[in-house]
Amino acid sequence: MPRKTFLLVDGHALIYRCFYGFPKTLTSTSGQLINAVYGFSRILLTVIRDIEPTHMAVTFDHRKPTNRSKEYKEYKANRPSMPEELRPQIQMIKDVVTALNIPLFIKEGFEADDLIGTINRKVESLDKELLTMILTGDKDMLQLVDNDTHVYMPGRGKFQNDVEYDVEKVKEKLGVFPDRVIDLKGLMGDSSDNIPGVKGIGPKTANALLEAFDSIEGVYKALESEVDNSVFTKSVKNKLITDKENAILSKHLATILIDVDIDFILEDCKVSSYNKEIITNLFEELNFRSLVKLLPQDAFESSIQEALF
Repeated sequence: MPRKTFLLVDGHALIYRCFYGFPKTLTSTSGQLINAVYGFSRILLTVIRDIEPTHMAVTFDHRKPTNRSKEYKEYKANRPSMPEELRPQIQMIKDVVTALNIPLFIKEGFEADDLIGTINRKVESLDKELLTMILTGDKDMLQLVDNDTHVYMPGRGKFQNDVEYDVEKVKEKLGVFPDRVIDLKGLMGDSSDNIPGVKGIGPKTANALLEAFDSIEGVYKALESEVDNSVFTKSVKNKLITDKENAILSKHLATILIDVDIDFILEDCKVSSYNKEIITNLFEELNFRSLVKLLPQDAFESSIQEALF
């Protein structure tokens, strides 16, 4: 018998994927760009149809600086500011989520990632029968994958399939198991988040180091103990010694928190009835006529298996 599923949505990651992935020709009757709103709504409804969740929640980043930015001012400093055409779409997307009666989580000082990590840990402790499915486009989430948590990434464009990552799929993709993803990022760094890592260490060397010594801490313990291993070439040793502080910092920055102080009640996240008139009016205002026809009935429970797209 299939497990019950908690659909946990990485709001901002999905928003950005939709903004850059859906055509800029999608506008409201007033001429406002709404491609991210349409894409987010379409993907969300499609995934609801496909995985039939019994529980749902959506997380968003807070607009104020995060704890990581305070600890390391260069964190994500290489990213351009949010496009002006996207800013007004954020609230519209939150309105869609609220209209569908899906709980929304946001907390000052923390990224959506940390709220997902925290909610996921709470779900695991509260209901062992639930499988958490994290809907995202962010590979950082792969560190959370285990037997009770999978990551669901929508395909990009018409010719790329959606991918559901379990433990083995993560190993196949990255070369390490989920619990070593943060060590991999600690060694390699992550240019998208401006996490430095160890300069000059790429995927091949990082994987070899973790295969031999399990973790960043294990790598440096072996290095200090002068363990004889072929991966410890003179060049690699010098790089590791030079950037030891960056390696440890990078692992810390890459680690998703699982203990953020949030108000979370599992029962409140059960799929439930919603006011179809409200979401219908909202979609009409946004000129999403095709989505209006594809909405579930008034209660998710009685309509979860209906084809939406």
